[in-house]
Amino acid sequence: MAVKVLHLGSQKRYETYDPHTPFSDAAEKIYIPMNAPLEEILAAGSDADYIIADAVTYVPAALVEQMPHLKMIHSEGVAFNSFAWREAAQRGVYVCNCKGANAAAVAEQAVFLMLACLRNAGEGDRAVREGRQIEVKERMMVEGFAELGDCTVGLVGFGAIAKETAKRLAAFDCRVVYYARHQASPEEESLCHATYLPLDELLAQSDIVSLHVPVTEETTGMADERFFEAMKNTAWLINTARGEIVDNDALAAAITGGKIAGAGIDTLAPEPVQADHPLVNLPAPYCDRVFFSPHIGGVTSTMFKKAHRNIWANIERMERGERPENICNGL
Repeated sequence: MAVKVLHLGSQKRYETYDPHTPFSDAAEKIYIPMNAPLEEILAAGSDADYIIADAVTYVPAALVEQMPHLKMIHSEGVAFNSFAWREAAQRGVYVCNCKGANAAAVAEQAVFLMLACLRNAGEGDRAVREGRQIEVKERMMVEGFAELGDCTVGLVGFGAIAKETAKRLAAFDCRVVYYARHQASPEEESLCHATYLPLDELLAQSDIVSLHVPVTEETTGMADERFFEAMKNTAWLINTARGEIVDNDALAAAITGGKIAGAGIDTLAPEPVQADHPLVNLPAPYCDRVFFSPHIGGVTSTMFKKAHRNIWANIERMERGERPENICNGL
């Protein structure tokens, strides 16, 4: 009997990146929009064996508890903090992710945001469209701006994405430092051209601070008032990790108060971003000190192809009686 797989998210995207192996083609698939009502999900897929969920969708404990055949919840990306992973563990249900699949893509986005901030990309684009190119160019030449290679870049966290970011920064001749709970081996540091520093020293020395930690109880809101006070007032914050890591009000105050230069942000909390969010409502001229991208760092087509191959390989492993890879809930 074919396995039954419940997809929570975009049907079009799932169908686009389905690896179409004999195993995946034989599976029974149900598609439910992200964050659909619990009743709708249960009516369609309460007897499913597996859930594949958009990384930012909500998978509540009530859903896990009412799916008697459920074996695994698999994130389509890396995040899983909106899944009821503790409750899943209590019921013997694995929660897995696609760790590493988006590392190269997010690393590219981090470097892009660094360059966009240093070169004031948002205001520059607008100035050309409004016929103010020479005005902005003259001002930037007088004020001056750094090349990326002039900068010390501090990576907070040193997982797969941070390591890929460090490797790319080496091509710009940056000095790269990192902080993590556990220092990497000398071989890893050499490969990534990165040096360990305690967090306070990293913040004090870095011209760019780039966040690369997961959302946990420890990291939620870690970029707070004290964090920004420890940074250089000429430094930039880059966030391609998760919005929950940053205290939005503290970051807005740090920018308007001149505590830091500004920020390049791919992900904000809450998502979707609301019109009254403090960081999208900064007054002039501070509004030009923040450059946004719409949480696209890890959603390249290459990433999704890797992720969906990984997901279906994990389902096949379980059907063979093997443990899946990239278990996130401690089972």
